[in-house]
Amino acid sequence: MGIDYIYPQFEVVRDPVRCINCRLCEKQCANGAHGFDKDRGCMTTDESKCVNCQRCVCFCPTHALKIRKSDCTFRDNANWDEDTIKEIYKQAGSGGVLLSSMGNPKRYPVYWDRILINASQVTNPPVDPLREPMETKVFLGRKPDSIRRDEKGQLICTLPPQIELSMPVMFSAMSYGSISYNAHACLAQAAQELGICYNTGEGGLHEDFYAYGDNTIVQVASGRFGVHKQYLEAGAAVEIKMGQGAKPGIGGHLPGAKIVGDVSRTRMVPEGTDAISPAPHHDIYSIEDLRQLVYSLKEATEYKKPIIVKVAAVHNIAAIASGIARSGADIIAIDGFRGGTGAAPTRIRDTVGIPIELALAAVDQRLRDEGIRNHISLIASGSIRSSADVVKAIALGADACYIGTAALLALGCHLCRSCQTGRCNWGIATQNPELVSRLDIEEGKNRLVNLLTAWKHEIKEMMGGMGINSIEALKGNRLMLRGVGMTDKELEILGISHAGE
Repeated sequence: MGIDYIYPQFEVVRDPVRCINCRLCEKQCANGAHGFDKDRGCMTTDESKCVNCQRCVCFCPTHALKIRKSDCTFRDNANWDEDTIKEIYKQAGSGGVLLSSMGNPKRYPVYWDRILINASQVTNPPVDPLREPMETKVFLGRKPDSIRRDEKGQLICTLPPQIELSMPVMFSAMSYGSISYNAHACLAQAAQELGICYNTGEGGLHEDFYAYGDNTIVQVASGRFGVHKQYLEAGAAVEIKMGQGAKPGIGGHLPGAKIVGDVSRTRMVPEGTDAISPAPHHDIYSIEDLRQLVYSLKEATEYKKPIIVKVAAVHNIAAIASGIARSGADIIAIDGFRGGTGAAPTRIRDTVGIPIELALAAVDQRLRDEGIRNHISLIASGSIRSSADVVKAIALGADACYIGTAALLALGCHLCRSCQTGRCNWGIATQNPELVSRLDIEEGKNRLVNLLTAWKHEIKEMMGGMGINSIEALKGNRLMLRGVGMTDKELEILGISHAGE
């Protein structure tokens, strides 16, 4: 029998006075961390199976449970920290690639927290969002470079296809299979009620959700899962996934264990077969190749849908975005290195890519310098955590933002980072029918609507404080931002001044 070199990461503390042996914690834990010893007549715990999802803590009727991080640690070493040692032990025991879910947890700079928003005072008075008009509506798609008139001098108001949003926030790509049917239903219904869009991800579109087509962005990834003419025509826009922030240069992989029932039928993949999207699209090796796919999708949808190209934020992102803007695409989605995922190689997630704040500012400036900023809209994603992050992103040049992890948190996710196991205790990242049923669709939809309704109010308040009454006036308005605690180079890339200047 092999030696277990790693002490459990979490300790389950059970108060024997409060515990009434109701066994509810055992029923709620999909990981088998709790059990009942009939001989001793008490509850037991296998702490090696605990992922700190907090489900048992939340449901314990007598508040008898707490979960805390183990204080049994390795000796202090500035070079060999505890996580590094444990990862080596795991690989030495398994010979496998380390997998992780959700976003990058490392202590890299979070530039959102180093950017402050300016406010109007005397000479440029604030706007009162309760009493004065405040426009949060945005349109995503190609815009004309100038006002156009016909031969009679009348304004030409026709535009290429646009996505109309009631506010500059959408739910980002999360595929059916990586998340549950109920989670997708929550996103679709909330998007429809809010007047925004959600993204199918690369897993196709379940037949029940075609009814939400006007609020749906359908995705085409390298695996082409679930892609057919009806699917392309169902959505408000089509997104070509070239990469994502959590794993730039790496493809998608949904294990065969999750390819069951409706997931199999929706993805058009045999049950039990791994669904692998290779890193490259095997028909795209240049901007010219990308242009062919862009126009193939436009032809397939009769030029009625805007085409989005999603890429990860990497070191030459400004040049990449310039090429995409010239490919005929209508929208670019840029995903920063803190973006979430169902599963990614740990080394890739934690060390590849760049922050969305720097990538967004660099892309916006490059497109402006080349005189093509109006040719394409920009969507920013990768750890958009609050309405303040949205406002800052738009001021840096975004037209709108995707949110993923924030939406999952609203549904009850506790960031236990075990999505890849398929044993999500909150019914989100699982296909187990018993676990899926734990996520109530109506409640989940309402929580998402509440979250973004609150954000919309806060966005109006912040814009009003700046003396700005529309998202369009905020877009790319970097004069309203100031940095704190940043180097001159960081400020230069972001295109903002230091606080006090």
